[in-house]
Amino acid sequence: MNKATSQQPLATREQQHRTEARHGLLPSGLWRVASGSRRAFTLAELLLVVVIIGVLAGMAALRLSGRSQDARIARAQADLKGEIAAAIDLFEQDTGRLPTNDEGLKALMSGEGIDGWKGPYLKAPPIDPWGTEYSYQTDGPDATTYHVLSAGPDKKLQTADDIK
Repeated sequence: MNKATSQQPLATREQQHRTEARHGLLPSGLWRVASGSRRAFTLAELLLVVVIIGVLAGMAALRLSGRSQDARIARAQADLKGEIAAAIDLFEQDTGRLPTNDEGLKALMSGEGIDGWKGPYLKAPPIDPWGTEYSYQTDGPDATTYHVLSAGPDKKLQTADDIK
């Protein structure tokens, strides 16, 4: 800078720097540093943020990917031991017997021709988390025990993934 520029007021010098930067006489970074203001993020900064968010999202997805199947199994077990078991127990208290294999779980919703029926014990047919109806079986006509199970993820009964 020469003597004339150093004696100019600050506002005039700032205008001169801006004009010189626009015309390529000064590198634009010099003007930005001199003025102390920053107007936007650079493309590199934005890309870095996007990459970091992507890596974090990927890590979270990998960590949670196996949890949905575990949650479905837990829900099926809760249905079997909770709502369905309670409905069957109420049916047995009211009628003095368990539903037959022919009646199945439908007897818990409609009691046509069943003596002592005070239901409905369930509002709708129970559906497992994989979209299939639960299976109901007793050990015979005068059975005192029953088995309700879900076909599990493969939707086929009597396979290794059945939920009891």
